[in-house]
Amino acid sequence: MPVAAAAPLISSVQKLVLYETRARYFLVGSNPAETKYRVLKIDRTEPKDLVVIDDKHVYTQQEVRELLGRLDLGNRTKMGQKGSSGLSRAVSAFGIVGFVRFLEGYYIVLITKRRKMADIGGHAIYKIEDTNMIYIPNDSVRVSHPDEARYLRIFQNVDLSSNFYFSYSYDLSHSLQYNLTVLRMPLETLKTETTQTRQESFDIFEDEGLSTQGGNGVFGICSKPYEKYVWNAKLLEAVRTAVHRDWLLYIIHGFCGQSKLLIYGRPIYVTLIARRSSKFAGTRFLKRGANCEGDVANEVETEQILYDASVMSFSAGSYSSYVQVRGSVPLYWSQDISTMMPKPPITLDQADPYAHVAALHFDQMLQRFGSPIIILNLVKEREKRKHERILSEELVAAVTYLNQFLAPEHAIIYIPWDMAKYTKSKLCNVLDRLNVIAESVVKKTGFFVNRPDSYCSILRPDEKWNELGGCVVSTGRLQTGVLRTNCVDCLDRTNTAQFMVGKCALAYQLYSLGLIDKPNLQFDTDAVRLFEELYEDHGDTLSLQYGGSQLVHRVKTYRKIAPWTQHSKDIMQTLSRYYSNAFSDADRQDSINLFLGVFKPAEGKPHLWELPTDFYLHHKNTLGLSQTRQSYTYWWTTGVLKHLPLPFDEVACAENRRKLTVKKFHKYEEEIDIHNEFFRPFELSSFDETFCLAMTNSTRDFMPKNVGIDPSPFTVRKPDETGKSVLGNKNNREETVLQRKTAASAPPPPSEEAVSSSSEDDSGTDKEDEGAVSQRSTPVKVTDTGDNTKITENVVQSTKDVYGVNLSDIPSEDDLAIYARFVQLGQSQHKQDKGSQQFCSKHPLDKVINLIPISSFSQDNIYEVQPPRADRKSIEIFHAHIQAGRGNMQPLGKDDFLMYREYIRNRYM
Repeated sequence: MPVAAAAPLISSVQKLVLYETRARYFLVGSNPAETKYRVLKIDRTEPKDLVVIDDKHVYTQQEVRELLGRLDLGNRTKMGQKGSSGLSRAVSAFGIVGFVRFLEGYYIVLITKRRKMADIGGHAIYKIEDTNMIYIPNDSVRVSHPDEARYLRIFQNVDLSSNFYFSYSYDLSHSLQYNLTVLRMPLETLKTETTQTRQESFDIFEDEGLSTQGGNGVFGICSKPYEKYVWNAKLLEAVRTAVHRDWLLYIIHGFCGQSKLLIYGRPIYVTLIARRSSKFAGTRFLKRGANCEGDVANEVETEQILYDASVMSFSAGSYSSYVQVRGSVPLYWSQDISTMMPKPPITLDQADPYAHVAALHFDQMLQRFGSPIIILNLVKEREKRKHERILSEELVAAVTYLNQFLAPEHAIIYIPWDMAKYTKSKLCNVLDRLNVIAESVVKKTGFFVNRPDSYCSILRPDEKWNELGGCVVSTGRLQTGVLRTNCVDCLDRTNTAQFMVGKCALAYQLYSLGLIDKPNLQFDTDAVRLFEELYEDHGDTLSLQYGGSQLVHRVKTYRKIAPWTQHSKDIMQTLSRYYSNAFSDADRQDSINLFLGVFKPAEGKPHLWELPTDFYLHHKNTLGLSQTRQSYTYWWTTGVLKHLPLPFDEVACAENRRKLTVKKFHKYEEEIDIHNEFFRPFELSSFDETFCLAMTNSTRDFMPKNVGIDPSPFTVRKPDETGKSVLGNKNNREETVLQRKTAASAPPPPSEEAVSSSSEDDSGTDKEDEGAVSQRSTPVKVTDTGDNTKITENVVQSTKDVYGVNLSDIPSEDDLAIYARFVQLGQSQHKQDKGSQQFCSKHPLDKVINLIPISSFSQDNIYEVQPPRADRKSIEIFHAHIQAGRGNMQPLGKDDFLMYREYIRNRYM
């Protein structure tokens, strides 16, 4: 069945300006080229209701100017009075987070500052840097409430400038495998969807000139977001059905990082995206286990994406991804923090003999990931006092019960491993054991790649490659199933285990793209060091969100190569985590509940701070009995088992097609033209915006300086070979600039310990300020002597150490002969008749500084250019223009008719 030409829909509302009158707010949104505009009208006369009007009309720039001019003129206090404007510009923004109401009127939350964090196939991913919250009703109709200010402070405790991400053209709530699978839907399916869309909004020019096969028609596809990972779904609920989809901007919470792996100059982007679940979200001790709907605490989906950045297109480029999940043990359990103990006792809150909550949780995973579901349980198995082992025993019983109703090939795989026990043993290597587990896991699940196996891997197949699982299709490979890792907190041990599985999957991804000859990566290579730093930043960010501190135990801790200074840092992180859990987590939990809409303030009901617990907010079955009861044996959703091992969400069925928005465009339309979206040819480029994405580079940041022999990022380096610097205090800008200036002459770092401590210090900090500063330098001692600063330590390396060649050696006779021949060729090529030079100067430098070019094209160079000759077609176009001015019109062709049709559609439809 033929595959349709499809592309993701790009939002046409990326720049917003909010205009204000006494009666209304006018929100004007435009595309980046400012050629298409939409207008949203928000009523300010309603004290408690939200009235938003979207006329669904696309305006031109001239029409918007005329509209704003009429609004300005019509809202002045006196006609003809130019001093006081009736329409004032309130704020500029980049998107709408949503609308929220507490006890008074509605607020609108706008994104006022953004920063580009990553790029996937030309689709930019932005991080929210700043927001603005504006009260909608005007002062004349405002009904004040004494508790409104307190709710506002609680809502604003959720820092939207901290790890919230969005994209105008890429669906961050879904995986790359889902997004690219949707773009490869069969042609007949998309034609059916387009017919249904056309019936809803009739267009007289829909099919003419836009034939998909052999024509210029391209299907634009937009999928419904996966609401589990959308954090502003409740904030957009009030306007979702009333406005055009381009106004709706969905944000995720978690982590996004991207690094560049240079393989002999070939750029490979390694991206890590973590999506934190908005269901049963909260802080460490206040959210444990699962709720009645199968949503678990601290559930994060981590996806590592690898692609060749030299080819940008989704259809022509090479893309690969691997997904894994972390989350609390899916049982009814909690820990009582009222005892003020570092490790409160674990208690099982409800008996669940038929594994009801676990069944709901694994049913969600089967729908999204397919089979097999692999559980890696890292909690302690042997304890003097039964603590973590309580969870292991209950989880084993739940998995055993659920597996008896599944087919053996789709059964849940349970892998218990006491990681803490092996860490204390001096005879066992923790990472070696994790590597064995990782190999078996990746072989079972496979990974996603959008291209078939390369010819070299078919000629010389690797043994490990032939054993790889997943689903092999004509266009590549699909990941079926997922690894679910958990310990008690799902922080330190889980992050190290996920790193080892990700490292194993990264080797297979590189092998599938033809970048390495065997699917295996070693420690102490530039590629693994880059990946390890990315995962530590990922772990620190997630740990701060859930536990209140950075990671306590890192990969270097389990490798037992961490420096002695790391122990004091571990103690400080433990104390920070304890303080956060004891004193600030309750306030953070209230903010999350209010932001996500779990608690909605209302008159006559208890306030949020008056509730003794939020248990009833997250467990809806405590407030009312469900009308439908799930089967104890057929615990999965109907239709899920039919398509296993493929995930149900990616199957081309009627239910999934209803989640798609499909529309047909001309191939040069802005809504599907990713080239214009990425390169912005209509904008004046600036260095600040072009190079705003400060990406870690394997060559600049990790490759040693004496790499004249082997610059490969897959070569194992010695412990004292590294390009990573120890910048010390990053806030000292002067010292950083000095380090950058002396980077070429600075000696290499003395040991691996200094490098490891640097990466741990920097892992949790925001890198916006020093993003453009190279980190491949070594700290130098600076002494301040008045106004002048002197560098007291500046060791110059030899050319042999830097380049691998000693330039002081005398060239051989063969090299001298080659050079002499090169000079002779140059002289004969650029001979010039000095007698023809018509200048004469008495200055001795005039014979040296001679700016007259030497070229075979005397009148076509950088100094002088002869006028170009017009070809026949250009002359005909010019004559036709002259005849049109005289009133002699030529008959219209097909291209002219298509251009006129586009003009009519954009202006009137």
